[in-house]
Amino acid sequence: MNHAALVLQAQGGDMDAYSTLVELNWVRLVRFARSVTGDADAEDVVQDSLVTAWKKLGALKSPEAFPSWVLRIVARVAFRHARRHSRLTPLAAAENLIDPGSDRDREWVDVEHVLSLLPPRQRAVMHLTVIEGMSDSEIGASLGIAAASVRSHRRRARETLLPALRRMELQGGTES
Repeated sequence: MNHAALVLQAQGGDMDAYSTLVELNWVRLVRFARSVTGDADAEDVVQDSLVTAWKKLGALKSPEAFPSWVLRIVARVAFRHARRHSRLTPLAAAENLIDPGSDRDREWVDVEHVLSLLPPRQRAVMHLTVIEGMSDSEIGASLGIAAASVRSHRRRARETLLPALRRMELQGGTES
């Protein structure tokens, strides 16, 4: 059964249909929330968001838009949570993101730690771009911002991350 049919059933009060929607979207939503809030709080953020989504499901006019609609709700809750529990790491702390003594290949980095250098909205844009492979217009629709804003957030994120990644590479004992 497709998302739209399940949404219509859930809008009619069918909790089993909503549970199926939750199961179909859970991994994607938690993965997104994790990139914004961190591992420890991601599932709580998604659960809170899904309660909100259930309460507002009747207002969803286009059932086929459910995946981006619920992602937008998760994004709002995650941004609010991230502002309250800021996980920002000072740029100078980037040297701790890689263990120079490890035998890992130098291209391996702890993505969650690297993303923690960014403000929540930039973190979300980078996650949706790199991990979900979404287009600017899809990201904009999911986050409730214009595609031009998506590009601006991505540019600022890259401006922050590039020096940090270069510093990590140098401190990891590699030469460029």
